[in-house]
Amino acid sequence: MENSKIKAFIPLLYLVWSDDLLTQKEFSTLQAFITSLTILSPEEQQFLLSKVDVLNPPSRNELTQWKSDIEKSIKDKSSIKSIFDIAVALSEKDLDISVLEQNFTKLENDLGALGEELIQNFKTQGDSLTATTKTNDNFEIQKLTEILDGDQASIIKKVKEVISRPEFAYETSTDINVYRQTVYNWCKILANENLGNMAYPKRHGGGENIADYFAIMETLSYHDLSLVIKFGVQFGLWGMSVQSLGTEKHYAKYLKDIGELKLPGCFAMTETHHGSNVKGLETTATYNHNDQTFTIHTPHEKAQKEYIGNAAVHGQMATVFAKLIIDGHDYGVNAFVVPLRDTNGNVLNGITIGDCGHKMGLNGVDNGTIRFDNVVIPKENMLDRFASVNDKGEFESPIPSDNRRFFTMLGTLVGGRIGIPRSALAAAKSGLTIAIRYSDQRRQFGPEGGSEVPILNYRMHQRRLIPHLAKTYAVHFGLQYLTNRFLNKTEAEMQEIEALAAGMKSYSTWSTRDILQECREACGGKGYLSENRIDALKNDTEIYTTFEGDNTVLMQLVAKNRLAEFRKAFGEMGSFGIINYVFENAKTAFAEKNPIVTRKTDDEHLLDSEFHLQAFIHREKTILASAARRIKKLVDGGLEAYDAFNVVQHQMIEVAEAYLERLVLEQFQIVVSKIEDEKTKAILIKLNQLYALSQIEKNKAWYLEDGYMEAVKTKAVRKMVNQLCWDIRPDAVSLVNAFDIPESCLAAPIAV
Repeated sequence: MENSKIKAFIPLLYLVWSDDLLTQKEFSTLQAFITSLTILSPEEQQFLLSKVDVLNPPSRNELTQWKSDIEKSIKDKSSIKSIFDIAVALSEKDLDISVLEQNFTKLENDLGALGEELIQNFKTQGDSLTATTKTNDNFEIQKLTEILDGDQASIIKKVKEVISRPEFAYETSTDINVYRQTVYNWCKILANENLGNMAYPKRHGGGENIADYFAIMETLSYHDLSLVIKFGVQFGLWGMSVQSLGTEKHYAKYLKDIGELKLPGCFAMTETHHGSNVKGLETTATYNHNDQTFTIHTPHEKAQKEYIGNAAVHGQMATVFAKLIIDGHDYGVNAFVVPLRDTNGNVLNGITIGDCGHKMGLNGVDNGTIRFDNVVIPKENMLDRFASVNDKGEFESPIPSDNRRFFTMLGTLVGGRIGIPRSALAAAKSGLTIAIRYSDQRRQFGPEGGSEVPILNYRMHQRRLIPHLAKTYAVHFGLQYLTNRFLNKTEAEMQEIEALAAGMKSYSTWSTRDILQECREACGGKGYLSENRIDALKNDTEIYTTFEGDNTVLMQLVAKNRLAEFRKAFGEMGSFGIINYVFENAKTAFAEKNPIVTRKTDDEHLLDSEFHLQAFIHREKTILASAARRIKKLVDGGLEAYDAFNVVQHQMIEVAEAYLERLVLEQFQIVVSKIEDEKTKAILIKLNQLYALSQIEKNKAWYLEDGYMEAVKTKAVRKMVNQLCWDIRPDAVSLVNAFDIPESCLAAPIAV
């Protein structure tokens, strides 16, 4: 091909034969293009047509020669923007072919993305940005670990040391009986290390440190989640129900043995027909004044206690929630200690225990059903901190309101809604550590002339994992805030803290569910292998969205609390109160909704923490006011309040989500503002920005509908999310290593 005109068409010929997906129609398009060019002589046209004959493809040597000619002709690869640019380079400017530019452009459009791919082929070098990006140590991992662990660093270190011992090697038997016994043995070791009794009073052998107890639960979650749940049932639900609902006589009788695992027990609340609706429980506790006893009874099969941890095999006693009946009068749900087995493990008379059997996950926990057939217990077995029966056989309570007493009783158990989301968080950290380490090592594809590239260098892979990493850090600091609020609670704050715990439980466990699914897929077939642990993490945490309160139900509790706060601030949900609230919110929003701000896309603005927080606050307030306004309209229209809430349930979930997202972002920002080490602060600022912008991106439809942002701005947000993922990528491995998960607990061959 010495003819300069013919040379200009080499890229088109190479395009045809290097892409085996070119269709017959596209061949025809190329042939029509050649015959339409008057600059070519009939002989030149005929020659070129002979080179795009489907029945007469070029030889391998000829194709290689075309590629070589193209590569030699391109001096400055950065200048190549189109196929026409390559054609100009090939013609060696011996001929002015500028008249053909429009024809080439049209052809490139007709052939679609194939042209772009061809151009990229010749622009790419082995040392491209994608290929050369790699993991760096831009901050001190230990300093970030210290920030994450906070005041609980010493207990966390101790727990990690214990679960790294050889006796905590993972149980691989598929026999659930073997697995259950192993988990029980692990709990025994932890009890011997004085980790089980950490929250109990010192005078009863405990550590009297609830903050350390929560840290223990979270750290154990790096190991085996069946262990965490078994541990939580025994020392948390069973032990803490005695401590929270009982009085000194119960502490003296039970707590030391519970903390040492000499008295395995259960928390028997959920019934077949009643889970979330605790008020509707049907098990009865009838008081017999003549002999000072209670008779615990299951009235029918659907009132049996179900899914009770520790019940199927190990439990000797249970805190049983039942309706207190005195002289035929129902005094609502109260708590009673009821023996189930003797010390040899024999089930006692009147007790029927079933085994829930094999489950989707957590098969090291012996969940069971319990039925009571007129089981008699002594009067002192009533946990009587909030209600009791006096010497005359009369009901007494320091809290006169039945409703308030009921919610006060349940409020003492809010600790479970702190332990579970922290456990879920640890599982998310484990999954991300495995997936990010693997994607830093796993290589696929690569630029022409270069080696294969770590898949974490690919933008889409970063998109899959790094926003989840940012959210995990955000949730960590959100849960630290919740824990601190709970530890320093006052009576006046309890309702708000209970709602916050319910919300964070939902937010964290839903987040973990989504993260582990993405981690599994991001690890491909390796993520499907049990040896790499994502399957266990995924299956075991699946139930986290259900127990300790179904997430959807809990989020409605959060929303109702936000509406209650709304009423406190602006009076009853009358028109005046709502108008005031909307007006106050609108004053801020007005400045932010002017056309300049709604279209503002410069980097400084998009990365500004004040912009992030104001966007979250605006969404939270607007959704809350909208829900309040809608409920009022429905009630004013004659609908019962119960039915009105039912109509707006989906909106109630949005109210709760907006509140939680704002709170989590706010707490993340507060933590970042207090960090002194510049390098650590710099990476956490990026994570904070990514969390904020990825949530705005997730909710962009709402912001567009509301007029808070215009399309040009939401597009800029999307681009900035991509850029932040790219900027964080070199630190991604260090960020998961900062979780400091023991290698024996990760135990995934792909995460080495």
